[in-house]
Amino acid sequence: MLSSDQIESYRRDGFLVLPDFVSVDACRRLRERALAIVDAWEPSQERSVFTTNEQERTSNGEFLESGAGTWCFFEEEAFGPDGELTQAKELSINKIGHAQHDLDDEFGRFAYNPDIAEVAADIGMADALALQSMYIFKQPRIGGEVGCHQDATFLYTDPITVTGFWFAIEDATLDNGCLWAEPGGHLGPLRQVFKRNATNDGTIFEPLDHTPMPTPPPVGDTLVPLEVRAGTMVVLHGRLPHWSGVNRSGVSRHAYSLHCISNSAAYPSWNWLQRPGDFPLRALSAAR
Repeated sequence: MLSSDQIESYRRDGFLVLPDFVSVDACRRLRERALAIVDAWEPSQERSVFTTNEQERTSNGEFLESGAGTWCFFEEEAFGPDGELTQAKELSINKIGHAQHDLDDEFGRFAYNPDIAEVAADIGMADALALQSMYIFKQPRIGGEVGCHQDATFLYTDPITVTGFWFAIEDATLDNGCLWAEPGGHLGPLRQVFKRNATNDGTIFEPLDHTPMPTPPPVGDTLVPLEVRAGTMVVLHGRLPHWSGVNRSGVSRHAYSLHCISNSAAYPSWNWLQRPGDFPLRALSAAR
């Protein structure tokens, strides 16, 4: 699937952009299915909000149980001072996560695409397991910032194997909050891990290395924008620092992110995302 030059580019930069990887029709079907899930979903009293800031203070039962389910999480700015939504529900959701690729037929067809499995094998993950996925809305005007982070912080294995396969379902631009990545940043250390905190049924960050993360624009200059068209797949190394800013435009930036790990790597029980024994992970190459 990948050329030797593409493989070398991925090893050098820690990311690889593959335009026109999936069809516009496949993107449309996934978008329609995501909107249908949101339409049918009824929030609980917890009204879970997703934010990458101070995550140990915002993790709740719905978040910690979503590794084996399909749940909708609100945007941080979705609510007004009175605690009520300031726009329609379908324009207030940050993301859907985290097991829809194993629970929903349309998401399953998209995630278990043999072409994705081939790319994973080309970069050294012939035994890739589909760990978790997110449908990200990046809503107009309130689409939240995703702070500069490394995926291995949240989905740790020993050795580190987590790899992100990020799909632009709509065009991603500077205006609507495209990804930014640090070329070569995956060669640096993992800064922290995100653990379940047994003492309070929450989560906590545990520092590993004090090397600063890249500073986002406009101050920092080491991150580069990944402006891509719908249908593009971006492969992201687990230690690669990447970021996306707030979407203040009037245009959404829908994306789908699938994270995979190697079957041969150890997956600690302290990872926030856990599945029950009767719901095992499936191989990325599994037929759907």
